[in-house]
Formats: sequence, C-alpha cells, structure tokens
Amino acid sequence: MELPGLRTWVIFYLISFVVLLWAAFLTANGSMLWVSLMLVIVVIGINFITVYAQIKQHSARKALQAEFVKGIGKNAENEDEEPPAH
Repeated sequence: MELPGLRTWVIFYLISFVVLLWAAFLTANGSMLWVSLMLVIVVIGINFITVYAQIKQHSARKALQAEFVKGIGKNAENEDEEPPAH
C-alpha cells in the first residue's frame, strides 16, 4: 500500500503513542480511570477510521487506474489490423 505523506503518518502515530502512554500513567496512578479509558477508545477509534479511509482510498484509486487502462490493449490490437477496403 502506498503511503503518501510518510511524515504525517509518523507524527500521527507518535501523538497516538504519547496519548496511550499518558492513559497508562493515569491508570497506574489509580486516578481518572474513565479519562484513560476514554483516551484509549478515542485513539483506537481514530486509528481504525484513518486506516479504513486509506484502504478505501487505495481501492478507489486502483479502480480508477483500471478504468483508465481498460481500453489500451484493445486500441493496440485494432491498430495492428488493416482497415476494411471500401
């Protein structure tokens, strides 16, 4: 899978990692368990939505590319044939 903007992905996952570390710290402290659970749910949800959108975009791009190259082979075959005489 092609990853446009690798720098953006690295920053995105670093921020996700920091949020998960903060949630683990809050859980280890024993305070604000609901906040840490909410942070984990939000991070996992955003990651899932982002990856799903990238997969959907990749499949749409692949379908568009297939549509563009669909007629290329047919045109090459038709050019090799001699035109009918009138």
